[in-house]
Amino acid sequence: MDPHSSAQDIPRCDLCETAKVHSYCDICHFNLCMSCIGKHISDGYDKHKIVPFQERRSTLIYPKCGTHTHKNCEFQCKDCSNIFVCSSCMASEQHGRHRFVEVAEVFKTKKDDIKKDTKELENHIFPTYEEIERDLENQLANLDGGYEKITTTMSKQGEQWHREIDIILNKMKTEIGEIKVKHKDILQKHLDEIKQIQSLIKQTLKAIRKIEKSTEVSSTIEYSSKIREFSTLPPKIQVSLPTFIPKPIDREKLCTLFGQITPLSTATKENVLSLHQHKTSVRELLDEPELVATIQTGYEYLRSVTCLNDDKIWTSGKTNDIKCFNSKGSLLQTIQKQLGKYPYDIAVDSSGDLLYNSGATRTVNKVKNGQTEELIRLQGWVPGNLCVTSTGDLLVTMFSDDETQSKVVRYSGSTEKQTIQFDDKGKLLYSGNYYNKYITENRNHDICVADWGAGAVVVVNQDGKLRWRYTGHPSVTKNKPFKPWGITTDSQSRILTADGDNHCIHILDQNGQFLRYIDNCDLKDPYCLCVDNNDNLFVCEYFKGNVKKIKYLK
Repeated sequence: MDPHSSAQDIPRCDLCETAKVHSYCDICHFNLCMSCIGKHISDGYDKHKIVPFQERRSTLIYPKCGTHTHKNCEFQCKDCSNIFVCSSCMASEQHGRHRFVEVAEVFKTKKDDIKKDTKELENHIFPTYEEIERDLENQLANLDGGYEKITTTMSKQGEQWHREIDIILNKMKTEIGEIKVKHKDILQKHLDEIKQIQSLIKQTLKAIRKIEKSTEVSSTIEYSSKIREFSTLPPKIQVSLPTFIPKPIDREKLCTLFGQITPLSTATKENVLSLHQHKTSVRELLDEPELVATIQTGYEYLRSVTCLNDDKIWTSGKTNDIKCFNSKGSLLQTIQKQLGKYPYDIAVDSSGDLLYNSGATRTVNKVKNGQTEELIRLQGWVPGNLCVTSTGDLLVTMFSDDETQSKVVRYSGSTEKQTIQFDDKGKLLYSGNYYNKYITENRNHDICVADWGAGAVVVVNQDGKLRWRYTGHPSVTKNKPFKPWGITTDSQSRILTADGDNHCIHILDQNGQFLRYIDNCDLKDPYCLCVDNNDNLFVCEYFKGNVKKIKYLK
């Protein structure tokens, strides 16, 4: 700050340093009083520009012309790479018929640009970097805690394995004990039989010796030999000890069964800076998902749920009616499907209008203001599941009449825009059958299909190119094959899919890496899923007919 214009004092002259400032030299940037003006310009008036103090820094300081040193360059020649020129240069043959622009105009435009840049840097760009800095510092601060949670989970898994091994060992020891008792009983029984025969032999010997010494005729003549009886030896009992055959330890298989450490994933995403950019805050997974509410729909077989928010939750089952509830479980509306069997699937567009499909009529229909209109009618194919994309397109899974092929078709209104069916090698992306293939679009525009028949989640990019497949996660407790039903995504681009046979939900990142299960909210036969705009998860329980609202993000 200029000490001569501080808030504690009125501006003073830079020469005498005592008198009150009156004028300002716009060339030298000096404060001047009335008395010092003459002294300041004594070296030549044309070298200075004296203006009232209130109009300071208003005079443009033009560069001097290299050819005509006594003149300032107040123009730029557009035909000579915008070099600075004076009025004499403009009149010269060198710049004949060239185009010129006033430096003052360029200066003003640049000043405006600088002001805009200053505002952008101060109000947006620098705060954004500060936000990135805080986020990185926060990640670093939470790093130890995050890894401690992982090691704690691993330790718990190890303790569980030790307990299971102890249970197995104790069970086998008990079994060996029982075999030992049986072994002992067999030998003891045979020993008792031998001892009994030995006793009979001793009695016989005693009787023989008595007869041998006796002179009685009758007892000697009545003697009957027992040599043949005792010579027939009892069978020899040979009971082998049981053996324990330890199986070789396959360390690689043990590691797979114990668990999996996902590799460190460093994703570098393009940071697009925009004043109007919609920011999505980072939301981490809860350590323990929470059951918020349970909605009883009354369906015997609940197949579908969809919503934009928890004010209107649309559901359908194996009946002709489609019901709408609020999060408290109150029935708001019922729509009766006119033709065919139950709707295969339902969806809601950005306007809140309901879409449903019918396998019997091979149509996709829209309910708007209470009126039903047909959007799509198929031939040779049967519509399966629906998804409304972020751009308003409609994605439809479908299977052929002969149930040998399946595909995904994108529609804009009633117009087919894209078909996704084969990979780069010409192989079918999806299993060819009538089983459900629930579909959703991720925030990065990937198209995610839960292919029950293939036992896989199949993800392609928006151009239909295969990105990855997920076929389940090794688990000690999840013993049944992975067969995904419903699928949805959240604001963090995570993918959630229902594993009905194992009564849980798998959460994956956008690259197919397994993150965790939701298996604690007393889930039974989870089927269809949806996530609303606030990242509330809604889960259909197929046989119970309930929709469970679950909070799983912090």
